[in-house]
Amino acid sequence: MICKSDIIPFTRENISIMRIYVESITAIQAFVLAAERRSFKHAGQAMGLTPSAIGKAIQKLEEQLAVQLFHRSTRSIAITEEGALFLDRCRRILGEIEAAQAEVTNARAAPHGRLKIALPVEPTLLLPAITAFNEAYPTIQLDLDINDRFVDVIDEGFDAVIRSGAPIDSRLRHRKLGDFGWSFVASPDYIERSGRPENLSDLANHACLRQRLAQTGRLMPWPAPTSGEVPVAEATITATMMEPLLELATRGRGIAYLPDFAVRTSVEDGRLIEVLNGATMETGALHILWPASYYPLPKVRVFVDFMSTYVARRLSESSRPDRGGGYKGQS
Repeated sequence: MICKSDIIPFTRENISIMRIYVESITAIQAFVLAAERRSFKHAGQAMGLTPSAIGKAIQKLEEQLAVQLFHRSTRSIAITEEGALFLDRCRRILGEIEAAQAEVTNARAAPHGRLKIALPVEPTLLLPAITAFNEAYPTIQLDLDINDRFVDVIDEGFDAVIRSGAPIDSRLRHRKLGDFGWSFVASPDYIERSGRPENLSDLANHACLRQRLAQTGRLMPWPAPTSGEVPVAEATITATMMEPLLELATRGRGIAYLPDFAVRTSVEDGRLIEVLNGATMETGALHILWPASYYPLPKVRVFVDFMSTYVARRLSESSRPDRGGGYKGQS
């Protein structure tokens, strides 16, 4: 129960204190965004303010602290050592504020709103997961960016992304969704026509369907019998996404090297055959990442939890039973 003595009177002095508090929080938000996006302009776009307003807010904050938070030049800003220390504390402060707001405003409300997500092009694992999530949370509007490029989560305003590989951005929180293995696959028609490779060296005599990494333009390395990459046959086809490689393999155009979860259905229904079983023990990992600055909103939190459970189960189901064994030399 709230007593009269608990209520803060709206005196001129208290209103002035509240104004100072709000201005300080705004300045802290401006500082954190400028530090994360390395730009007053981009911080201003996120807050609906001009770069000049962001600069003035941070300058006033520096005067209050009596320290320089950024090194400034005409083209860029760089955080100082003192600024980096202050940044960590500011993230915690904003996290606590947003957590308090979330508890008050969302205590009884179902997760809702627009959720901007980046996904790799992978129809057999992630799109079914997205479909299941949409059925479970129809009040969340999904804005999907599906491609294999390496998106900048913060600068491009994503709520979460799913990608393979180890997370390297300190501005992001992450959770591992699961591990997956890789398999060499070809269609029965291709094997009948071109023969079955007995070892990795035999791939030099086959049509190899290779993935070209979009960010570097280089071919994704394949396991090699000794050192270096496996020689590629002259008739090879390359693509920047896995989906066309999977389709080309099922149409008998060559041998592809793809994640187990991507080929599982095609292997089970007989459209593809695994070759060189046990030739590689390579594994990858899928992670979900989201901005670390603030307390996760309910829509982000339920998405992370749902995908963690769903994708982990599907990855476990698609893992090969012989994944723990050694290279058998032939299939």
